[in-house]
Amino acid sequence: QVQLVEAGGGLVQPGGSLRLSCAASGNILTIYIMGWYRQAPGQQREPVASMTTGGTITYADSVKGRFTISRDIAQNTVYLQMNSLEPEDTAVYYCNADQVAVLGGRRYREVWGQGTLVTVSS
Repeated sequence: QVQLVEAGGGLVQPGGSLRLSCAASGNILTIYIMGWYRQAPGQQREPVASMTTGGTITYADSVKGRFTISRDIAQNTVYLQMNSLEPEDTAVYYCNADQVAVLGGRRYREVWGQGTLVTVSS
């Protein structure tokens, strides 16, 4: 079974920075796309950033120029560097992995982490 474990959330003042990480485990061969979503209180989950194994990156308009996604493909890990944080960035951030190939031939779609809370407040 594939598992994603996030780390790095916390409380930060407006204008500050945080770095999230997400490590995937479970006899993984390849992960086509890894990314981050977030869900603020009372709102739907929304995509933040994603990155394919080929290096194609997508950002939500609201985070362009402030957030940077990166991957360590060999370690099945994805990172999200968040700078110039704003109160509107407050949310639970979820890691997502799609098209995950594991030993034995099985492929998983849309695997989610448990989420990590990011609070931006003075």
